[in-house]
Amino acid sequence: MLVPLPSNSSRPVGERLYAVKVALDPTPAQQRLLASHAGAARFVFNRMLAEVKSTLDARAWERQLLGGPLTEAQGWSLPALRRTWNANKDLWAPWWGEVSKEAFNHGLASLADALDNWSASKNGTRKGPTMGFPRFRGRTARRSFSYTTGSYRPNSDRISVQLPRIGRIHTHERLDTLVDAIDAGHARIIRATVSYSRGRWWCSFTIVDTATVASKRRTHQVVGVDAGVVDLLVATTEDGTLVGRVPAPKPLADAQEKLRDLQRRAARQTRGSGRWHTTMRRISKLHTRVANLRADAIHKATTELVLTAETLVVEDLSVKGMAARKPGAGRAGRGFNRAVADAALGEVSRQLAYKAGWYGTRLVEANRWYPSSKTCSSCGRREPSLPLNVRAWTCDGCGAVHDRDSNAATNLAHLAVCTSCREWTGDAKHGRGATRKPCPAQAGQAGGCETSTQHRPPPDQTGTAARQQAAA
Repeated sequence: MLVPLPSNSSRPVGERLYAVKVALDPTPAQQRLLASHAGAARFVFNRMLAEVKSTLDARAWERQLLGGPLTEAQGWSLPALRRTWNANKDLWAPWWGEVSKEAFNHGLASLADALDNWSASKNGTRKGPTMGFPRFRGRTARRSFSYTTGSYRPNSDRISVQLPRIGRIHTHERLDTLVDAIDAGHARIIRATVSYSRGRWWCSFTIVDTATVASKRRTHQVVGVDAGVVDLLVATTEDGTLVGRVPAPKPLADAQEKLRDLQRRAARQTRGSGRWHTTMRRISKLHTRVANLRADAIHKATTELVLTAETLVVEDLSVKGMAARKPGAGRAGRGFNRAVADAALGEVSRQLAYKAGWYGTRLVEANRWYPSSKTCSSCGRREPSLPLNVRAWTCDGCGAVHDRDSNAATNLAHLAVCTSCREWTGDAKHGRGATRKPCPAQAGQAGGCETSTQHRPPPDQTGTAARQQAAA
């Protein structure tokens, strides 16, 4: 089945929602202030979680022993949590006035979202994996807080940002593009999130942009896109013309030897010592480089792809299932799943979805059970099996030699052109034991979009039975 993907958000047409993340260069005093704000967000999260948990446990015991609860329930919506916090903050945190109120609001909002997800998952109204009850956050948890009100903004000097209760903080890079967009009046900041990761502090501005995105003339009408771990993206048209082939960057595989040496060194050092902290900083720096190389390759490839075609056809990949550890796949089962994580196929799909909405490209998604790789794009014959290590194969029906990824991309492009091939139910049977196959790419081939049970009488004969397409 071919399903059009939604745009990147439910915002009005013409609005783009994105984030601009910049590395901060705070002074030692500002670093302490940033850490205290992040600690305040963690404190209020843990304190109100303890309050909710204690009331739930008390009501459960009262229901069991007394036949009904006597303790008043603590609501876990954001307004309810905020009312309880404001009524008790002088007792629980006499120091609350030393940090911005936005830090506490961030912790309360995070707790409200976590409790809502747990409740919806428990009631069966939430999609996705089961969500457990929120857990307390320790000192090693991710440090972050956000601003939704106040004077947070990039400064006019373009090399610093302004944050309430902290002041002007120098940045490691210039903010010319963001400041120009704000000055032009088509971009506005609705949120600023400060976080600590990769050994430094970051500030991420959430932007709503109403500027019209310039779109160049597209080269192709329909392009099928096959994503993988050998070649990150392979794109072809419905006639098999190769549009682009982007090799997977594999930054984690390239850094694996150096990463292994650093991790062994850290394992032999005393945990918490100065040399251990130095080694851990080197490991973090290496992971940062790996993530940056991967993100750069994916952003360049996906942006170029959505500007190439009017319609893109992609597969609905089960990345979580592909990345699950499989016994025997490499040493200790870490072969294929590590390659999937290194390719970041889920990020590829996410970027294609929102960039297609930005640039006006129609993006459609094929059923994940559609056998794009093992179906011949020339005659439609389906191979019974095609192992992952087979990168090229010859069709026994027509003798065509196929590259695995190019053939898959061509079959995906067929789905947007041939309306009779869009319904695919895996190995489900149609008619008397037949399976539906895609149409051939070459004109004049026998079969077309027919199934093997669609029998048509010769032109010079008549029949009393209705044709299969018209049968009710």
